Amino acid sequence: MAKMITTYIIELILVLEVVLLSGVHVHALTMDYYMMSCPLLEGLVKNTVYQALRNDPTPAAGLLRMHFHDCFVEGCDGSILIDSTKDNTAEKDSPANLSLRGYEIIDRVKEAVESMCPGVVSCADILAMAARDAVFFAGGPVYDIPKGRKDGRRSRIEDTIKLPAPVLNGSSLIKMFAQHGFTVQDLVALSGGHTLGVARCSSFKNRLSSFDTTHDVDPVLDSNFAKTLSSTCSAGDNAEVAFDSTRNTFDNNYFGGLQSKQGLLTSDQTLFSSPQTRNMVYAYAMNQARFFLDFQQAMLKMGKIDVKEGDSGEVRLDCRQIN
Repeated sequence: MAKMITTYIIELILVLEVVLLSGVHVHALTMDYYMMSCPLLEGLVKNTVYQALRNDPTPAAGLLRMHFHDCFVEGCDGSILIDSTKDNTAEKDSPANLSLRGYEIIDRVKEAVESMCPGVVSCADILAMAARDAVFFAGGPVYDIPKGRKDGRRSRIEDTIKLPAPVLNGSSLIKMFAQHGFTVQDLVALSGGHTLGVARCSSFKNRLSSFDTTHDVDPVLDSNFAKTLSSTCSAGDNAEVAFDSTRNTFDNNYFGGLQSKQGLLTSDQTLFSSPQTRNMVYAYAMNQARFFLDFQQAMLKMGKIDVKEGDSGEVRLDCRQIN
């Protein structure tokens, strides 16, 4: 018996050494992370998000974009949710994040979760689940996500420089996304998230001659569409234009718009202008099922960017401030 125990211990040590040497996290994200600690979590999040979006479907785009903007800055750690203080300007107050919506929905979910499972579920996980449920509510693909993220303790406006700017061209986008391990296919699929929501004129007025007399209208922008944009943007930088004709429905219309030279941002239209990405635009415009499949796979990958686990983070009791 003693020999068997000794052998078992030796084998266990060898397994742990392999895990450590291979760089695998012992506390990896898992689909059933909250199975024992908060078994009703999934239904609670889904019901709260659905109730909010039934009254107003427009924040679906904000929740999806919020998850994206969170993960691209310091990893998926809920830092986008933290409010600014007198001593620190947080990520959410960056110009790149001022159009995000849905913070009150996250607050509502967190309050409900805390009443059921206090101090257990991170804001980062809640945001990831809320974004997933918002996509499905809007008609997009259904997919599950692994959980176990911890909340970060840092949120600074200067870190938002890591977000892809709306003026980037194809090669710059490919390079930026590759830094997070994304393929060209992932880039185009994730960009398809712009099938939901709107952009402010401040993000694309550089493409309109009426606002920048140093150049003509962007040659890859449909001339009639440019006139419509100019008319809308005469109301000011905060005027909003939908990314595609079905702003509250998750579909593949966004890619059809790119083919018609009606991509709103430079970073949208460049996906069709650039030879590295054009074929994927064609593919998604013709086959919505393929877009949905690739999108959900890319979202799973995005949700794992630099996640904080164990002691590297915390479970925030209030998503708007660190503990």
